[in-house]
Amino acid sequence: MQKIKSLMARQGLKSPQESMAELSPVENLRIPSKEELRELRQQPIDPQAEQEIIDSIGEVYFSNDSFDMVQHELEKLPPELNLQELEEYRDKLKRQQAAVSKRVADLILEKQPSYVKELERVTALQTNLQLAAVICTNARRQLNVAKAGFTEASLGLLANQRRRQLLTGLLKSLRTIKTLQRTDVRLSEMLEEEDYPGAIQLCLECQKAASTFKHYSCISELNSKLQDTLEQIEEQLDVALSKTCKHFDVLHYTKVQMAYTLLGKTQTAMDQLHMHFTQAIHNTVFQVVLGYVELCAGNADTKFQKMQYKDLCTHITLDSYIPCLMDLCKALWEVMLSYHRTMQWHEEQDRQETTPPPDELAASKSDESIVDRSYVKKKLEHGLSRIWQDVQLKVKSYILGTDMSNFKFDDFIVVLDVISRLMQVGEEFCGSKSEVLQESIKRQSVNYFKNYHRARLEELRMFLENETWELCPVKSNFNIAQLHEFKFMGQCRSPSVSPSRQAVSTSYAAQEDQSLFQQYVQDGNPFEMHIEEKEEETEDVLASNGYESDELEKSVYQEYDSDSDVPEELKQDYVDEQTGDAPLKSGSRDTIRSKRKSDYCLNKANAPILTNTTLNVIRLVGKYIQMMNILKPIAFDVIHCVSQLFDYYLYAVYTFFGRNDMYESSGLGLISSRLRTTLNRIQESLIDMDPVGENAGVHAPTEDRKEKVPSPHLSHLVVLTNSETLYGLAQRVVATESLACLAELFESLQSHLDAMMPAAKKPFLQQFYSQTVSTASELRKPIYWVVAAKAIDYEQMLLMMAGVKWDIREIMSQHNIYVDVLLKEFEQFNKRLGEVSRHVRIPLPVSNVLWEHCIRLANRTLVEGLGTGTGRPKAT
Repeated sequence: MQKIKSLMARQGLKSPQESMAELSPVENLRIPSKEELRELRQQPIDPQAEQEIIDSIGEVYFSNDSFDMVQHELEKLPPELNLQELEEYRDKLKRQQAAVSKRVADLILEKQPSYVKELERVTALQTNLQLAAVICTNARRQLNVAKAGFTEASLGLLANQRRRQLLTGLLKSLRTIKTLQRTDVRLSEMLEEEDYPGAIQLCLECQKAASTFKHYSCISELNSKLQDTLEQIEEQLDVALSKTCKHFDVLHYTKVQMAYTLLGKTQTAMDQLHMHFTQAIHNTVFQVVLGYVELCAGNADTKFQKMQYKDLCTHITLDSYIPCLMDLCKALWEVMLSYHRTMQWHEEQDRQETTPPPDELAASKSDESIVDRSYVKKKLEHGLSRIWQDVQLKVKSYILGTDMSNFKFDDFIVVLDVISRLMQVGEEFCGSKSEVLQESIKRQSVNYFKNYHRARLEELRMFLENETWELCPVKSNFNIAQLHEFKFMGQCRSPSVSPSRQAVSTSYAAQEDQSLFQQYVQDGNPFEMHIEEKEEETEDVLASNGYESDELEKSVYQEYDSDSDVPEELKQDYVDEQTGDAPLKSGSRDTIRSKRKSDYCLNKANAPILTNTTLNVIRLVGKYIQMMNILKPIAFDVIHCVSQLFDYYLYAVYTFFGRNDMYESSGLGLISSRLRTTLNRIQESLIDMDPVGENAGVHAPTEDRKEKVPSPHLSHLVVLTNSETLYGLAQRVVATESLACLAELFESLQSHLDAMMPAAKKPFLQQFYSQTVSTASELRKPIYWVVAAKAIDYEQMLLMMAGVKWDIREIMSQHNIYVDVLLKEFEQFNKRLGEVSRHVRIPLPVSNVLWEHCIRLANRTLVEGLGTGTGRPKAT
């Protein structure tokens, strides 16, 4: 456009706005003057040429009056302007304009007579209208005179009075309607303040007032609006009722119940309440589990929101299982506590509303109230079992949704403890035995315990195969109650309990007398204790060097370093035939006296002889009993597994140290029939004697072999063939006495296990103690016999006796040389026993068994030597 303007300025042309008069459609339509008409008529124009010029005009010029022909022509200009072409185009437009103007002028001249005639008719019509206006003005003036003289003076007064009365009544009605319309704001304020009884009372009064003015059209709308408001209040009231399912508030619930009483829907409210409790349980558990699943899944695209709760439980990871279970139980506790407090509120209301009514109207209302209260009471009592059943099913789905076989033992104990506490809540809540929970946790426990026990047996085999049978230094006052695994059995088993802990335990016991709902009715949660309770005490069972002091160590070994255990006759230069029996009888009395005592007696002077493997077995026993204590339905399975731990330990000690073909072929009867039966039973039921992969199709099925453990092998670090160490006497003592200590531990736990064992299975426990535990001390004979048989050279003594001449005629003053050799052997043996006792304490029963074997073997050798002689010996 700027280019066009600059070009027109250089050529001295007018702008389009300045030449508007030349191309304006107004000019084209104006009536030509007489001179113009005359000039047009005088111009000689061929009609055919004129028509051709008019036909050459574009149709767009005849479209409508709002057409802008100037803009149209400017838009048609080419990008590059040529002055000559523009002038030619302008002349063409002027010729078209002249043709159009001439045609218009011709048409005007043709219609001029008709125009003059019509103009005359318009002038006549104007004259008639002026006359009619004069007539109307006169009539209006006359009417005003009549109005002033009659209507306003008389009838106006009556009309005003009537109008006043009507307006007064209308004003009163309008004020009432205005008040009704303003109640909307007040109702909203009352609902925000949660004053539901007041809002319902106000709404009902407004509905009653609106029925009086129902003839007004606005009132019909207001009445429907009040009905909608009342329905809205009921909806909000239902929402407020649902809030009490998770966090019960007395004032809030009182307002809600008063509101439902005003509505006359007490029974409906109770039905809705139970529906909300069911929904609250579902929503609560779903949100808790969903939160943990989404947290553990991270940015996974899985749409967990659309999953069913049962499927959602399968996505819980092992790390988040226990925290999620804790939060799940906490949330369910809040729901059950709210239900419990709801029942308490209604019971309190029943006690307050038992006063007799004063009149008949109140009596009828009281009857309705009694019916409502009776319905509410039955509904709440019935809802107890229904709510608890829903809780059990939700927790059951969670328990069975995860495979717990890979859980750590402590974590599984926490799960059992939480479920046990939840079952306690259920028993206090509605008196239920929680069969659903018991069955589900029993399934998981049996599955877990089988896998756990199998792994522990394999672990025990590994411990035994790597055990060097060195003494594990524990304090002399060692007690199983000092181990973490036995803390659950209470402080009563511990030899010393501090007064502060006694006070704490006393207060805790007093607290236990109350139900969980009484303890946590205001705040707290019974499932928070599992996180908060941490064992502050540490185990203090190990001594620095196995004994608390050097003096105690000296006092322990003093007895075995001396010659107190050596019979007096062995200290003499010779033994008389007549007096030689006396020391033996004395020795037998000591043996009888020692047998009357416990084979393994723990006291403050003598620390128990234990190994790391023994401590591990003791800890396992504590864990097993802890699981059995929490979950009594699997008590028999647990005790059976506990017996297998003892069986395997006993079998390992016998296999390592007691199995010897030499004494079994000797027929000495070192193994009693009871012990041999026990060993055969263990080997058949627990020991897998077949190598892996061999004879798989011939022997027992795979399931039976899964319950068996391969026989352990003695560590190559343990040498039992060295005479300098008395053929591993120290290791033998540690092995046998640790087994005896383990047996004594089982004896102390017998009453506790018997209390846990089902009545039908108690014979198994009695048989286990009578045929297995009691045989532990009997392993001393075969184990120590090897030491006594190899430590003294009985063959040399036989050879010396064979060289003695028994046919001498005089009795010599000195005994034979083989007697001196035997005494020297005994002295050397006693000395080596003392050396061993410096490293491992040799208990009195062990010493007695060793010397008993030595004496028996010496006697056997003497008898055999004398039996092969040819004459009477001169001295024995």
